[in-house]
Amino acid sequence: MLNKRSHLKPGKLYYSGDDLGLSFYKNHIQYKIWSPPAQKAFIEIYADDKGEKKLDEFSLIKSLSDTFKIDLPIKYYNRYYKLRLEMPRKTYNFVDPWVKAVGTNSNYGLIVDPTKVFPPSWTKDQRVGIEDPVDAVIYELHVKDFSISKESGIRNRGKYNAFTERHSVNREGMLTGISHLKELGVTHVHLLPVYDFATADDTDLESYNWGYDPLFYMVPEGSYASNPANKSRIYEFKKMVKTLHSFGIGVIMDVVYNHTYHTQNSPFQKIFPNYFYRFTEEGHFANASGVGNEIATERPMMRKFIIDSLLYWSEEYHIDGFRFDLMSAVDRETLLLAGEKLREKNPSVMLYGEPWTALEPQLHDYQQIHKGDQKGTGYSVFNDNFRNVIKGDNDGVAKGFIQAKIGLEMQIDEGVIGSVGYAERRLYGFALHPCESINYVESHDNLTLWDKLARSSPGANEEERKKMQKLAMVIILTSQGVPFLQAGTEFLRTKFGDKNSFDSGIEINELKWERKTTYRDHFNFVKGLINLRSHHPAFRMRKRGEIRENIEFIESPFGTVGYCINNNANGDAWEKIMVFLNPSREWKQFFLPENRTWAIVVDDKEAGTEPIRFFHSNEVMVPPITGMVIYSADLVTGY
Repeated sequence: MLNKRSHLKPGKLYYSGDDLGLSFYKNHIQYKIWSPPAQKAFIEIYADDKGEKKLDEFSLIKSLSDTFKIDLPIKYYNRYYKLRLEMPRKTYNFVDPWVKAVGTNSNYGLIVDPTKVFPPSWTKDQRVGIEDPVDAVIYELHVKDFSISKESGIRNRGKYNAFTERHSVNREGMLTGISHLKELGVTHVHLLPVYDFATADDTDLESYNWGYDPLFYMVPEGSYASNPANKSRIYEFKKMVKTLHSFGIGVIMDVVYNHTYHTQNSPFQKIFPNYFYRFTEEGHFANASGVGNEIATERPMMRKFIIDSLLYWSEEYHIDGFRFDLMSAVDRETLLLAGEKLREKNPSVMLYGEPWTALEPQLHDYQQIHKGDQKGTGYSVFNDNFRNVIKGDNDGVAKGFIQAKIGLEMQIDEGVIGSVGYAERRLYGFALHPCESINYVESHDNLTLWDKLARSSPGANEEERKKMQKLAMVIILTSQGVPFLQAGTEFLRTKFGDKNSFDSGIEINELKWERKTTYRDHFNFVKGLINLRSHHPAFRMRKRGEIRENIEFIESPFGTVGYCINNNANGDAWEKIMVFLNPSREWKQFFLPENRTWAIVVDDKEAGTEPIRFFHSNEVMVPPITGMVIYSADLVTGY
C-alpha cells in the first residue's frame, strides 16, 4: 500500500524509458530519475567519495512522466554525486537505485560509463553456452572464501583479481584458484552475491558477509575490488568473468530481489515512499524474507527495475545465469517475463532458485512459483526433497540414506530419475523434465556435509564418514538433473560446526586449501565423478520420456538402491550402465541382468571413466558405504 494520504495510485505509475540514472553522450552527461511524489530534485557534485569537497549543485527539471532530468557538463566525468529530493514533508539526500557505479562503501555515486570500462579483448569474450542445464556441474562459491586463505598461494586474496591468477598452488604444490576449478571439471561457478551489498567494509580485507543484504543492484560489490573508490570494481569484475570464460567456466550470479538490507533508509523507500515494498493489512512492512521487508515485485516499476537489472548483468557483464534467493517471494509474472527477455539475449541462460520463502509472502498462491509450479517455465528449483533424503535434516542429528537409515530407497529412486516421476512405481516427483531439478546435498546455508556427518554419526570414524561423503557425491553426480556442489566439498569442507556463517568471518568461511593435500584422495574421487558425468551423456538425459525408456530399477538388497541405464542412453558409448548404492556397513550382493563382462569405473576408492578392473559374472559384491558404477564391456574387452 501507499501512504493513505497520498493521491498516487500504484497501478498507473510507470515510466517506460531506459534512460534512468546516468546516460553518456559526446558533449554532455544526462542524469534522470523517476520519483512521482518528489516536488524538487537536485544533483550534488563532489570531487571525492567522502563528500569533503562539493564542486557544484544543479536543479533537475520535472517532466509529465514523473521524471526529473538535467544535462551535466562532460567535465564532471569521474566525479561523485548524490541526489537530493524534496518531498512534501521531508528532504532526502542519497544515491538513487539506478546507479551503476559508486565510491567507497557506496556513500556516493560515481559518474563513469561502465560500457567504456573493460579489459583487453572484452568485446570478443564468449559466454559459456550449454544445450541443456543437465550438462552443467554447478560450483557454489563466495568470492572471498575462494582466495582469502594464505594457503591459497594467491596474491590478490579475497578479490575479483584472484580469479585471474592462472598458476596458483598451495604450500605442497597442488593447484588452487581458477586452475583448481578447471582441474576439478566444473562447468559453472555460482557466485554468492556480487552486486553491491551493505554490510562489508570496502576498506577492510577481514570484513565479511555472504552478501544477502542488497544495497545497489546494478553495481559490483566494492570490497572485492583493488580500489573501491573508482571504476576498478567494474574493470576487475569483467576481467574475472572473461578469465573464467577463457577456462570454459560459466558465471552464475546469486540475486536477491525479495528484500533489501535497509527498509525506511533504502534508496527505493526514499525515491518513492511505500511504493516498492509490500505491506500487511495492518499497514506494516510485509516480511516474507524474514529480515524486515518484502519487495513488491508485482508493481510495474519494480518489475521493470528487476528485469532491467538482470538484462544489464547479462549484457554488460556477460553473466551466464541467475540464481534467485527466496524465489517464491518474487511474483510469477515477473519471473516469467524476465526469463523470456533473458533468453532472447542468451538462449542458454541458466535460471533457478529457491522455491520457498522464509515467511508467507503477500502474494496469492497462483502468483508464486513453488516446487512443482516451475514445470515448463524454463526455471529450475532446488530439490530439497532429495537433499533431505540423502543426508537427513540440515543441522541436527537426523540421519538420511548415506548414514544407512532404512526405508528411504524409493525417495532416492525419485531423485535418481530427476524427480520426473514413474507413476506406475509410485514415484511422483515434481519436475516435467530433469533440468528442472537442482540436485544438491549442501549449500552455503546450514552445516557443511562434512560437519553434518560429524554431528549425525558421532560413532563413525573418519574413514567411514569419508565414505558417506563419497556416497553422497556418487548419488548427486550420477543422478538425472542438474548437480550442484558447495565449494570445498571436494576436500571435505568444514566450518567447524557453524550452521549459519553469513558473518562469521574468514577463519570459519575460507576455503582451506591445505585440505586439498590432506584429502587428495577425496578430491581425485570427486574429480573422477565429474569427469565420468561430463563424458557420459547417459547421466544427462534431457526429457522425461528418455528417462522412462532407459532407466530400470532392479531388485536390490534391503536398504540399498540399484538401477540400470540401458540402450546406449542419450547416445552414450556404453550400452548398459549399472549404479549400486550401498549405505550399509556390510558388503551387499547385487544380481546383474546378464552374465557378461563388466568394467568397474567407480568403487569405494576410485572414480573416473577408465576401468578399475573387469569381471565376468551375473552378480557383483558392493563394499560397505559405497556407490559403485559398472558398464557392460564385452565389446571393449573382446569376451
